[in-house]
Amino acid sequence: MRRASPSTFILCPVAHAVSRLVMFSALGLAVAAPGRAQVQAGPEGAAPPLVLQSSPMLAEEVSKAPGDEGPTFVSGDRVSGRPDLETVIEGNAELRRGATSMRADRIEYYQPDDQLKSTGNVRINSAGNRFEGPALELKLDRFEGFFTTPRYHFLMNGGNGQAERVDFIDDRHLSAHRASYTTCERQDEASWRPAWELTATRVDFDLDKEMGVATNAVVRFKEVPIFAFPRVSFPLSDKRKSGFLPPTLGLGSLNGFEYRQPYYFDIAPNRDATFSPGIMSKRGVDLAGEYRYLEPSYRGQVQANILPGDKLRNRDRWSYSLQHLGAIDTGLPSIGALGLNLNLNRVSDNDYWRDFPVTTGLVTQRLLNQDATLSWSRGYFSSSVRAIKWQTLQDINAPIIPPYDRLPQISAAYTRVDAPLLGRGSGFDWSAEADITRFSADQNLTRQPNGNRALARLQVSRPWIAPWGYVTPKAQLHATSYQFESPLANGATSASRVVPTFSLDSGLQFERDAKVLGRSFTQTLEPRAFYVRTPFRDQSYLPNYDSGANSFNFATVFTENAFVGNDRIADANLLTLGLTSRLIDPATGAEAVRLGIAQRLRFGDQQVSLPPLGTTPVPGALPVTDRVSDLLVGASVNWVPQWSFDGTVQYNPKIKQSELASIGVRYNPSSYRTISAALRRQRNISEQIDVGWQWPINDLWGDRGQDLGAGRGQGGGRYYSVGRLNYSTLEKKLVDAVVGIEYDGCCWIGRVVLQRSQNSTAASNTRILFQLEMVGFSRIGASPTETLKTNVPRYQFLRDTISPPSRFTTYD
Repeated sequence: MRRASPSTFILCPVAHAVSRLVMFSALGLAVAAPGRAQVQAGPEGAAPPLVLQSSPMLAEEVSKAPGDEGPTFVSGDRVSGRPDLETVIEGNAELRRGATSMRADRIEYYQPDDQLKSTGNVRINSAGNRFEGPALELKLDRFEGFFTTPRYHFLMNGGNGQAERVDFIDDRHLSAHRASYTTCERQDEASWRPAWELTATRVDFDLDKEMGVATNAVVRFKEVPIFAFPRVSFPLSDKRKSGFLPPTLGLGSLNGFEYRQPYYFDIAPNRDATFSPGIMSKRGVDLAGEYRYLEPSYRGQVQANILPGDKLRNRDRWSYSLQHLGAIDTGLPSIGALGLNLNLNRVSDNDYWRDFPVTTGLVTQRLLNQDATLSWSRGYFSSSVRAIKWQTLQDINAPIIPPYDRLPQISAAYTRVDAPLLGRGSGFDWSAEADITRFSADQNLTRQPNGNRALARLQVSRPWIAPWGYVTPKAQLHATSYQFESPLANGATSASRVVPTFSLDSGLQFERDAKVLGRSFTQTLEPRAFYVRTPFRDQSYLPNYDSGANSFNFATVFTENAFVGNDRIADANLLTLGLTSRLIDPATGAEAVRLGIAQRLRFGDQQVSLPPLGTTPVPGALPVTDRVSDLLVGASVNWVPQWSFDGTVQYNPKIKQSELASIGVRYNPSSYRTISAALRRQRNISEQIDVGWQWPINDLWGDRGQDLGAGRGQGGGRYYSVGRLNYSTLEKKLVDAVVGIEYDGCCWIGRVVLQRSQNSTAASNTRILFQLEMVGFSRIGASPTETLKTNVPRYQFLRDTISPPSRFTTYD
């Protein structure tokens, strides 16, 4: 059979003949019914009709089951051959089967041996992985054969290269001889060289495990050799695997030069571990490790460091941290599961936070908690048993009063919302809480006796809520009893207190259509009144175990108690008035503007106060006599998505000055472009200016092209400036600073970051972090990305995780 004109044929497997193929002319297709097609068998006695079912979706995965390979499509300028023996396609030859397509100048297919030979501009696409070269021999069904001097490109990570020969073991395993590999996108120029490249005598690619193994490998950056390995494995995706991770390098004023070589253990899909030994030039050898686990009912991680014989401190240094959150199945249906929450942190000495500020990783680095909680709940009832012990890292120049340990704390609560009455909801919300705690601490620092405290709190409220507003009266009763290890200042070894509280919260909601600067909005006016009445109970002799003054802000100004905790219940006869107005986009519900104001009116002196920290509680503390509180004013403006403004000011009308002020503005026009500035002021205590940014430096000379972080990009790279500065205007000095440069060169990223952290009033730590990231292959150096993410507001990684590409993105 021979046809001289361009032709297309379909080769389909015949039942009961595994290797037997029968040709059908594409012209033989005929529509049998809507949505279905039938292949005409042609001459009588040929194969039975093959019914094709249409599908609205193309499948990412193609069936590989025996006998389910699907038809083979061939086309070309000239097609010739003998039935059941061979097929020869010449001129624009093309062959497709399942997820594999092939193009060449000439394709020969020998059916008895399932042997395919292609010559001249051969291009093969297997499930999105592309290979190009002059000649290919392949067992089509098994995808077994070889390709001479091909170029290749992998779909999952964009990795590509070339080799003298590629041997296909199957469609998921191949070996490249005298090969190269890079993730740099190949350019058409003859002089093009990748920014980085791995070359090896042999590279084995395992697409199932998504990894490659190179033998006698050399890694070059800008054509300069930087690493050589007798054997090295590397990822073809973000899939985890055991092995050495890239080393991290760092330089700092506290530890000197630091080199760390982590090893990763992929124990199971839900468990892994990392062992990270390191060398610090000023201190010695540090051994660090981390273990993580994740189960359906619990999860957690353990971190530990040990530094034997610190050369600067002349002692062993260590730290550990354990976090666990989960449930324990008791096996008793009437009880159910118990919740267990562990947060354990401890270090070897008081100077650890100063010498290793990054390692501790806690916001309050000088207070480390060991906290264990066992909880149980059923329906409206909940209970817990908690033990918490603090490690306080003292500084002789700035001592702090340690918080009290709670060994133990037993709590229970019963809460009902819209509690039923006579078979229907009554509208009342009520709750009952009880707590028994033993408090202990170093009395030389606290100046207060250790003791036991038992408390009970009853609360009932009845909210009335309507579209126009709400009214919520509430009544509370606080009862507390103490037992002390040593006498109080008045000689008592026990004390008790009962304090009732009544509050009435109310608010109105007014709305109208408004037009501001040409934009349509729904404008609201929301007045609020909150009244509290709590009678005075003398609490001046009582120790203060856990109470503190509430911050004066919009979140706390509408609360019953001026204190947090349970050792001080403030007497109150006051009315808080507030007014909020908002501009809301009626189409999206987005809030464009919010303005608020609030102030307290006091009808009597507040006589309950807090004793100074570290002093013995005594009566006679000065009461709060101001009839009018400071004025709170707040504003939030998000007029356009690129700009945002937030500000809160606490204004003292007596002295006509602000006590507290926090004002911030942010400009974020697009990805990888953000600038923020904030002023935080506390009168006569602190005043700091905070500036943060991430911005392409290329914008300065008018190059506003596509950011490579948003895709793979082509052409020259882009520089990004990133940083955050915190400056104290009162002390006239820079408190903290993070300043860095990032360069995105498409297939590689370079980062250099300088970080300065204030450890105390007289000491600071300066570090230089630098990293070379060969995208999709490895990272060399320290990791400044977490430092940038933590410190720079709205910082974006230049390589965000994206979904795996489809095989149809490279389909041809």
